[in-house]
Amino acid sequence: MARVLVIGGTLFIGRALVELLLERGDEVVIMHRGTSTPFGDRTGAIRCDRNDIAAVQSALKGTSFDLVFDNVYDVQRGTGADAVSAAAVAAATGRLRRYVFTSTVAVFGEGGTFGDGGGFDEDSPLVPPDFPNPYSAQKAESERALFALHQSRGIPVTTVRPAFIYGPHNPVDREAWFWDRIALGRPIIVPDDGSRTMQFVLAQDVARGAMRAGDADKAIGRAHHLVNYPPITQRNFVLALGKAAGREPTIVPIPRDVITRHGGKLAAPPCYFGVYLDLPPIPVRSERTRRDLGLEFTPFEQGLRETFRWYQQQQRPTPDFAWEDKVLRER
Repeated sequence: MARVLVIGGTLFIGRALVELLLERGDEVVIMHRGTSTPFGDRTGAIRCDRNDIAAVQSALKGTSFDLVFDNVYDVQRGTGADAVSAAAVAAATGRLRRYVFTSTVAVFGEGGTFGDGGGFDEDSPLVPPDFPNPYSAQKAESERALFALHQSRGIPVTTVRPAFIYGPHNPVDREAWFWDRIALGRPIIVPDDGSRTMQFVLAQDVARGAMRAGDADKAIGRAHHLVNYPPITQRNFVLALGKAAGREPTIVPIPRDVITRHGGKLAAPPCYFGVYLDLPPIPVRSERTRRDLGLEFTPFEQGLRETFRWYQQQQRPTPDFAWEDKVLRER
């Protein structure tokens, strides 16, 4: 049994991770800002804002953990490399076997192609500190800082880089956004011809990958990609969602310039393709994860079926379709 600290363990990835750690019989402590967790008295808790470096250092003083899983990124304020490094140093007692940091494939920015060995591998260059997307830049800087700590101080760090994460308890309006429309027989807007590619990973696979990175000695000082392969086009993504729901979706291709002209947005209403899903591809490969961690990813169709069963148990308000109807009429 390991004593484990999970920084951010109440939502999505962290929730899936904590469940698996508890199933394994580990003693789990969650660091979070909330007043409660979904786990009751099955876990310990440290109430702390992980962006508050002094508070994290104080909270971890005198503690000792075998494994630390760092999952938190503050979307509103950002989470910089200084906060991540401070947590790693504060947790680095002689007992620490691994500090596992959840990064993202967005550390590569965008570009690259699939096929003939194309796409980013784990050792491809990361985006620079002045990259315009702060999420990508801060995750990349955090990785560089952690690996520098490994080199200079021997802290046993590893990073995992998920693609788009889906699954039960997803707090981001992604799979559910589409099912809300498919269930009502609503048309689904697909940008341009729907050929832009995407990669996904089930939240439970992210948790399993993080745990294996925490256990495998080969993972120390290295990054691992957590992605389903091959990629899927946006059009086929919508069709897969429809298949999981047992309904044939109606797909309506609309040029991106028309969507933009009507005010369609990526991450705020009116969203036209879920929340923040219509992004340029960041193609990555995951051979190292399969080879070194022995992780096989859940087939996408199976993961969607599991997620749809969860979706059916939710009470969701009927969306406002007025913007979509206007775009569909005037396309």
